[in-house]
Amino acid sequence: MVRRPIVAANSIRLATTMAVWLGALTLVHAAPTPSRRVLVCGPRTAIVDISPDHPEGRVEWSHPANTREGWVLPDGNVLLALSRGDGGPGGAGVEIERGKDGASDRIVWRYDGTQEEINSIQKTPTGTYVLTEAGPNPRLLEIAADGTVQVEFPLACQKANGHMQTRMSRKQVDGTYLCPHLFDFCIIRYDATGKELSRIGTRDPAAPDLNTWPFTAIALADGGILAGLTNGNRVVEFDKGGKIRWQIDSAETGGAISDACGIQRLPSGNTMIASYHIGQGGERLVEVSAEKKVVWSWKADVPAVHHFQVLSVDGVDLAGPPLR
Repeated sequence: MVRRPIVAANSIRLATTMAVWLGALTLVHAAPTPSRRVLVCGPRTAIVDISPDHPEGRVEWSHPANTREGWVLPDGNVLLALSRGDGGPGGAGVEIERGKDGASDRIVWRYDGTQEEINSIQKTPTGTYVLTEAGPNPRLLEIAADGTVQVEFPLACQKANGHMQTRMSRKQVDGTYLCPHLFDFCIIRYDATGKELSRIGTRDPAAPDLNTWPFTAIALADGGILAGLTNGNRVVEFDKGGKIRWQIDSAETGGAISDACGIQRLPSGNTMIASYHIGQGGERLVEVSAEKKVVWSWKADVPAVHHFQVLSVDGVDLAGPPLR
């Protein structure tokens, strides 16, 4: 009569312990694998799947050219800005249909640069191509698929150094064009006639001697702009008026940021940053939270990354137009 409650109590404790243990086991198995699938551009152009099983990055697709930047388009094609040399004397923009079932890749659209470099490339939802050319007459072009030039205007940047004129220029949903100009330390918004609508200076008031050259200029939903400031080794978020409201630099990431070229704001609110000069310990990419915590990084003995597009996080494809 006395033992039965004791046995029952022991059974209850055992069952509770097993439930907690099994619950913890379930949580362990349910935890996502820390992986990132990324299109990387630079000395090597490839789609790589980076995971604990493939820390160097398992190559899914590659293209034998040095590239400035690229996109995996919604239909699976890849859009690339080819560097001078691999893309001809003036660089080039190409859209590639990836081969399936053993078929070879096929170029379905190409523009050959007429000056020194093609600095950036973008395909709009209407099917036009936006690109910038560097050289004696820096300019932005928007070109239809049939080669018809729909928009052309000169860029308001210095002409002494073509390579350092502009980088990742983007057409916005309102029809304006956002262009970062490196040696001019500014991000300019133009209309379709080339008229300057606004300008944000990228020098840091607290460190005016830093080479805070803007490489990326990403328009955020609230009107702010996120910029990678290359040689300044930092990423900065400006408000509508151009005031710095958030930033992270190399010192805050243990030296992981070294030449902050390409960046991307992820749907989680985290920011992925490319270290083109390769950060401390071989950092190629580093992902930071809004609280400035490093949540993921890619350390590998692979070519440097100039720009990139994160395609999936922990096995889940990213939805919506990428902010990059």
